[in-house]
Amino acid sequence: MKSIYYSVKQVSDTLFSSNGQAFRKAVLVQYPRANSWTIAFLTGQPGGDAARHLTDHVSVYVPTTPNPTSGFFLMVPRSDAIELDMSVDEALKYIVSMGVVAPHRRAPSGGVALQTH
Repeated sequence: MKSIYYSVKQVSDTLFSSNGQAFRKAVLVQYPRANSWTIAFLTGQPGGDAARHLTDHVSVYVPTTPNPTSGFFLMVPRSDAIELDMSVDEALKYIVSMGVVAPHRRAPSGGVALQTH
């Protein structure tokens, strides 16, 4: 029981710390099937034994609407994640509002995209 508590505490401390960057970028991924797109948050790269099997993948968290504290953890090919030009906060507002509160379009920032089309 102690190990479960400490694992949950470590995850919650990381996700909800005031200086944490658990969600690095907002990205588009195809989910739950091909040609259906959703916003996800880049959380890093696969770790542990998964990293040995998934060499060019990224780890993402796909939050559910309207409660983003529930969601899905996926490891997707880097080429299948499209970096969005919106902040994590803007993306969260968009998700929680079920798409009603859309972020304002910005001028191109020249950032590095995960995928080019």
